[in-house]
Amino acid sequence: MLQFKYSSLIEAPVEVVWQFHERADALKLLTPPWQPIQVVRREGGLGIGAITEFRMFLGLLPLTWLARHTEYEQYRCFTDEQLSGPFEFWQHRHLFDSERNKTRLTDAISFSMPGGETVEFMSGWIVQAQLEATFRYRHEITRRECESK
Repeated sequence: MLQFKYSSLIEAPVEVVWQFHERADALKLLTPPWQPIQVVRREGGLGIGAITEFRMFLGLLPLTWLARHTEYEQYRCFTDEQLSGPFEFWQHRHLFDSERNKTRLTDAISFSMPGGETVEFMSGWIVQAQLEATFRYRHEITRRECESK
């Protein structure tokens, strides 16, 4: 099992950062332009049982990624887990911590790749590098959208 964590301080109250994540267009805004991912559907907001379906492209091959929210505590956290998709296992915790009218936003991901430990050892660093770039972008968009409020 591989782990990834990205954290940054957003100069906005936790309620503002949370409400940004609740917006219907949040996932579209947070998807980096270089990633071949489309949001197909998002049902149920951030609450437990909410479903998000993505279409990814591996070269020309389309791949469906389906995730369900399994944890929800308003203004504190929500968690999504892959039901089907490119990983053997994927759990993404979104954590919101209030720090003197600012928000510590942390994305913590646990994942395993198909093919087991050998594949993870050989190519896990590629996924880690992609996650680093993705979450650097996502936190910058969050900062831009929330700090201007």
